[in-house]
Amino acid sequence: MKTLDWVILISSLIFIVTYGVWKGRGSKNIQGFLLADRNMRWLPILLSIMATQASAITFLSAPGQAFVDGIRFVQFYLGLPIAMVVLSITAIPIYHKLKVYTAYEYLENRFDLKTRSLAALLFLTQRGLAAGLTIFAPSLILSILLGWNLYMTNLIIGLLVIIYTTSGGTKAVNWTHLQQMFIITLGMLLAFFMMIKLLPSDVSFFQATQLAGKMGKLNAVDFSFDFGNRYNIWSGIIGGFFLQLSYFGTDQSQVQRYLTGKSISQSRMALLLNGIVKIPMQFSILFMGAILFIFYQFQTPPIFFNSVAVEQVKQSDYAGKFNQLEVKYDELARQKMIAIENLKSSLKTKNDSKISEDQKIVQDLQAEATTIRGEAISLMQENNPDMNPSDTNYIFLSFVLKYLPVGVVGLLLAVIFAASMSSTASELNALASTTIIDIYKRMIKKDGSDRHYLWVSRLVTIIWGIYAILLAETASRLGSLIEAVNIVGSLFYGTILGIFLVGFYFKSIRATATFTAAIIAEILVFICHFFTDITFLWYNLIGCLGVIGLAFVIQILDKREAPV
Repeated sequence: MKTLDWVILISSLIFIVTYGVWKGRGSKNIQGFLLADRNMRWLPILLSIMATQASAITFLSAPGQAFVDGIRFVQFYLGLPIAMVVLSITAIPIYHKLKVYTAYEYLENRFDLKTRSLAALLFLTQRGLAAGLTIFAPSLILSILLGWNLYMTNLIIGLLVIIYTTSGGTKAVNWTHLQQMFIITLGMLLAFFMMIKLLPSDVSFFQATQLAGKMGKLNAVDFSFDFGNRYNIWSGIIGGFFLQLSYFGTDQSQVQRYLTGKSISQSRMALLLNGIVKIPMQFSILFMGAILFIFYQFQTPPIFFNSVAVEQVKQSDYAGKFNQLEVKYDELARQKMIAIENLKSSLKTKNDSKISEDQKIVQDLQAEATTIRGEAISLMQENNPDMNPSDTNYIFLSFVLKYLPVGVVGLLLAVIFAASMSSTASELNALASTTIIDIYKRMIKKDGSDRHYLWVSRLVTIIWGIYAILLAETASRLGSLIEAVNIVGSLFYGTILGIFLVGFYFKSIRATATFTAAIIAEILVFICHFFTDITFLWYNLIGCLGVIGLAFVIQILDKREAPV
């Protein structure tokens, strides 16, 4: 990194933290600290919702995901607009009417304390883990590619978030999200512009898109029905719907964003616009990865994008074999460049038979290169069994560091830090709210003053921040980070959603039946995860329907608690 990159990165971080502290000043009571006095309008709520979901993992991992697997990951979000409509009709009016601080307060009104506590504990478990991941993910990649100390990077990100989140609470979190989304949008647009500019002069944007399609990177929709296939239209619409319904309707890190709304209409506007904007946003990030793949068809890509892992094997007894594979891989890359040029010419002439012939040659060369790359990864794993065989998370940042000019690198690193901080801030804010409202104030100290709860809220925010940092410091191997975070959420979201849906729609089912059903359903989800090949998006459906179905049966069998 050059001096200008450091100046841009450090200036951005100082600005975000300072702005957050300034905008969050004046919180004098627990409502001001946890809910920004319920006085926010739709725009900052919308940007806060988007920034909470779009962590650094999104911007680091999603382009790499598309580079490797195409843009079919976008199907993950197909259930989002439907979920936003459902929540706008049901959850928002209920939460606003009851004037709750957390989503889980509603469950005690509807059921009892033990059901409320179970949902709160499930949330604290999964969101606490996610908070550690959102710090660890960018820190790991930055430390490897830039040679930074992993532990110090974790510490810096965590401490910066703790400063403004503890100082200003939800108001600080929401308003810093406004600035963070501006930096993120500017940085990603600039990166995409530079990616197009760095393509060969005779390759237009339209031609690059054509080539990406011919190489299978733009196959966005898969209609096949397969429980083992992570991304198809059915898992996206059905499983994704239940995941998004649970995340935005029952996860306090998102619910808290729109609980700050000045009115039901302001909160609804934010959620509905999120449903409209999110899919194009995610498609754009994935599309960037597809174009990045085409960029590397005219450049020789590394056989593995994690440069540290490559250096380790080159200094081992496997160096000779690895170097031979690397030579073969580079030769295939050169052959593929020639084949790509031929395909490009065929596309210009619109000769269908020649297009098919050239496309087949390119695909065969790509498959051969993938095989050699797999052999190289196997060698690296033999040398170091603990090595992560996936380099998905390193692809985009490797491009940024190698090809983008001075200043742009600093801005893109600021994007990564801003995205990590935005998600982590929301998580700490929500973890503190749930701990204070659902645990401390409800079960430990019921008669404290407002000033006391405000002080404890700040203390608990710091404690959760330290917990997230410690978890990040001890995190181990992960595959695609964007998948890892969603898998963690899917282990719990379905069960939590099932509890809420029973509460919203099935008035005849009472507390004991719901509580028991939730315990059994959560066990079923973990059985699916550890002992079956069912992909994680379906966990949300299984957990949710498991709670509803089991609760019906248990309620019928339990004569001691008659329905109302």
